[in-house]
Amino acid sequence: MPLDDIQKEVDKWINQFKEGYWTPHQIYAQLGEEAGEIGRIINRLFGPKPKKTDEEIRSLEEEMGDILFVLCCLANSQSIKLDECFKITMEKRYKRDNERYEKK
Repeated sequence: MPLDDIQKEVDKWINQFKEGYWTPHQIYAQLGEEAGEIGRIINRLFGPKPKKTDEEIRSLEEEMGDILFVLCCLANSQSIKLDECFKITMEKRYKRDNERYEKK
C-alpha cells in the first residue's frame, strides 16, 4: 500500500472520533513508547535479556506497524506527506552515502 494511502486510512480512522489527533507532543511521546517496545523485542530476540516466563512478547512486525501508525498520525496532524519525506531522504542517501559503504 502506498504511503499516501496508508496516511489516508489512518486519517479516516482518527477522524471518526471526537478527540481527533493528539497534540504533536503527545504523539511524539507515543512514538517514543512504541520505539521502546521495538527495543524490548529486539533485546529479547537478539540480545542478552531473556523473556520473563509470564511475559507476552508481541511480534516485531506488530510493533513496526504501531510505529508506522503513530508516524502517520504525526505527519497527518502537521499536513506532511510521508512519501515526499521518503523521497527527500532517499535523494540524500544517494547523494551523501552512495559511496560510503562497500557495495556487493
